[in-house]
Amino acid sequence: KLGMPHEYFIAGMDSDVERAVRAAVEHCRGLGAEIVEISLPHTPYAIATYYVIATAEASANLARFDGVRYGARVEGEDPIDMYGKTRAAGFGREVKRRIILGTYVLSSGYYDAYYRRAQKVRTLIRRDFEQVFQKCDAVLTPVAPTPAYPLGEKADDPLQMYLGDIFTVTANLAGICGLSVPCGRTAGGLPVGLQILGPAFKEENILRVGHAYEQTTDWHRHKPALLNTEH
Repeated sequence: KLGMPHEYFIAGMDSDVERAVRAAVEHCRGLGAEIVEISLPHTPYAIATYYVIATAEASANLARFDGVRYGARVEGEDPIDMYGKTRAAGFGREVKRRIILGTYVLSSGYYDAYYRRAQKVRTLIRRDFEQVFQKCDAVLTPVAPTPAYPLGEKADDPLQMYLGDIFTVTANLAGICGLSVPCGRTAGGLPVGLQILGPAFKEENILRVGHAYEQTTDWHRHKPALLNTEH
């Protein structure tokens, strides 16, 4: 049995992506799979939950890179100056953004409001999947709500970049396994992916589904025009 959660087919989703993923689901039905409608009700909270937890972990884990014990060092007039210059030079823009946000959600007065609450929502998301996997062996979803965007197009809009992860972060939060296989192309020729999610430590479930799909389709053999070496 393969589950299909309606929460992953959202308003504003690219029509070509939705068409390709639904066609892939029907293909799996044609191979003998039983497709069951399921619900993962806490999915809408996944992206916010993920970025609270992920940035908090980044802030804590990267605190050691201070130029004294770990990593490269930029000399300064005193230890505080050296510490500031080292971290300013050693981390990129996105890393700095995550460290700042993570430090904020872990700070006194905000820990309970953000980090602790995010961990509670994470538990709810994990329970959603535990209940779903009692009804089906794997879950089929889109990988992303839109196809790839031009390089650098959203560099100044981190929120839009983060929203591109909306369908994939649930696997990280729930501690389950996931697999992506090509399942189509948009009208503009951009690849579309089908995400296959399975219970923790049940990788054989999703690998079996992915293998069956690729044995009876040829999307994984298609190359984007940029990479087509035949011309």
